[in-house]
Amino acid sequence: MTDDPAPELDLDALRREGLLPAPGTETAAHDGTGRVELSFTVEDSGGAPPSHRAVRVPPGVTVFDSASWNGIAIDSTCGGHGTCHKCKVRVEGSTPISRHDVRTFSREQLDDGWRLACLLQATRDLQVAVPPLTTRPKAATVGVGRQVILRPAVQKRYVELDEPSLTDQRSDLQRLLDAIDDLEPRPDLHALRRLPTVLRQADHKVTAVVVDEALVDVEPGDTTDQRYAIAFDLGTTTVVATLLDLALGTPVAVASMLNRQQPFGGDVITRISATMMDPDALPRLQRAAADTLVELAAQVCKEGEVDPAQVYEVAVAGNATMTALVLGIDPEPLGMAPFVMVAAQPPSVLASEIGLELHPRARALFFPALGAYVGGDIVAGMLATGMDRDKRTRLFVDVGTNCEIVLSDGERILATAAPAGPAFEGGAIKCGMRAAEGAIEVVRLGGADDPVQLGVIGDVEPMGLCGSGLVDAVAELVRVGLLDASGRFVPDEQAPIVAPALADRLTRIGEERVFVLHRPHPEAGPEESVVLSQRDVRELQFAKAAISTGWTLLLEELGLEHRDVQQVLMAGSFGSYISPASAVRIGLVPTLPVLRIVSAGNVAGEGAKMALLSIRERAGAAALLEEVTYVELSDRTDFNDRFVEQLSF
Repeated sequence: MTDDPAPELDLDALRREGLLPAPGTETAAHDGTGRVELSFTVEDSGGAPPSHRAVRVPPGVTVFDSASWNGIAIDSTCGGHGTCHKCKVRVEGSTPISRHDVRTFSREQLDDGWRLACLLQATRDLQVAVPPLTTRPKAATVGVGRQVILRPAVQKRYVELDEPSLTDQRSDLQRLLDAIDDLEPRPDLHALRRLPTVLRQADHKVTAVVVDEALVDVEPGDTTDQRYAIAFDLGTTTVVATLLDLALGTPVAVASMLNRQQPFGGDVITRISATMMDPDALPRLQRAAADTLVELAAQVCKEGEVDPAQVYEVAVAGNATMTALVLGIDPEPLGMAPFVMVAAQPPSVLASEIGLELHPRARALFFPALGAYVGGDIVAGMLATGMDRDKRTRLFVDVGTNCEIVLSDGERILATAAPAGPAFEGGAIKCGMRAAEGAIEVVRLGGADDPVQLGVIGDVEPMGLCGSGLVDAVAELVRVGLLDASGRFVPDEQAPIVAPALADRLTRIGEERVFVLHRPHPEAGPEESVVLSQRDVRELQFAKAAISTGWTLLLEELGLEHRDVQQVLMAGSFGSYISPASAVRIGLVPTLPVLRIVSAGNVAGEGAKMALLSIRERAGAAALLEEVTYVELSDRTDFNDRFVEQLSF
């Protein structure tokens, strides 16, 4: 095992997708010629037999990149920086051990061949076992919304036409348009190509399909009860699709899955960085996003027993970076000051242009964005929650790697974004993981019979800690007195005094203090257990301080105080599962009665559904661009001082 200092940066060793070699990597000698073969065994989370794949790559390429380049998914949230410690693989034979490996794995695991894939260079043929990737994490698929007047852009009209004759030689198109008395559609070429054949094969009994003012198709017979659309919440981590029956205004099927862009990093900055440093990354990211949408569309259509050709429109609510990537637009200007979007309102495109195989003329519409870091998903959320309609003072918080914050006093609406970091997604947390089976999502300390009570997704053996569990754990440790207001674990001699039933769980891994949440067996050491480390607490402190600084500054902009807030809306998947009491205790939200804190759920998806069900709501989303004032925090001279003020619990 090596503990040598990190090698000096060698630009010739630039290998990963725009990312420099991470510090702590030990480089094995090789002459750089030829190819090495990596044989991957990929385990399946659903219990199916593992898949096997052999790839040949240049020597010196990391195992993570070797897998990523060949479509083999290895878990990661940092995109190969070596900081998230998620890309765990098991390799047969002796391989170098980095300092990051030592911090991630126990001695037994290292001896068993466990390594971080992004730090392990392939200098010889290797057998690599890849743990199952959670492709469908626990996610909010519904959220707070409003009732709308059903008036979708997609309309159908069934008509029975007179056959042409020598005395009635009107064109096929004119004959059809004359029979539709409440619409004045303009035909597109696809409809004209189908019109003569369909009319005659259907004995002139047809259904006209109109989207907005365009006649997009003519279908044989009466198909007026068959018109569908798909609403997508295109999240950085999770993507949710909802199939809608536009005739009834009701959802038919819903599905979610992990965004296939995950191997490029768990946040937008790492994905933007990839495109800046590797010219091939943008098309690969675009393809990954398209593959995600395609898989979800196929799933909801199958579950709803709907022919994809009957889906005529989709709505996509995503942040500015996700929208740019799925459209194949260079996101580089979003990643550096002054953070400029190519357009606030992306154009509608054919769904086929973003990879979807639906009706040939199905359109994809995208929500407008307020700024580089307050995107279409937040505009959709504001639409769903009626931020521009309610006269109460309301705070909207969508917690994630980038946290978006909206504040309304009933007259003015302000919006901003705060860099929360990956802690809420389980990134940069020692035992962190996504909200999937085995993740601790609820923590309660100090019970009379059981001093540590855990709620685990799937009711299985705890494997790690997700975002809501992290907040709970820290809030509970603050409550029982094992964490002081500065976020530091109390001294060992003080722990038995403040919490005698929990003091034995406060221990160390190496030099770092940790609190043991779960031991797999009574004799298990902290290295084998699910723990909360001092560094984890710091990560959460920085994240919550960024968020609370954001909404504090917005309150000051409107001349308001904490107590003036009448409702807090916690949006997104994280907001659906976090404990309001824990959020208040650590200062993530203003100190309010917990009944004023509402889990709003997937409001981005709800807004996307509303835009498909009502053209009036669609116009309302566009109007928000004029009604909301975007506040940029990065140029505030007092941001750092206010950030420090918000660090304490």
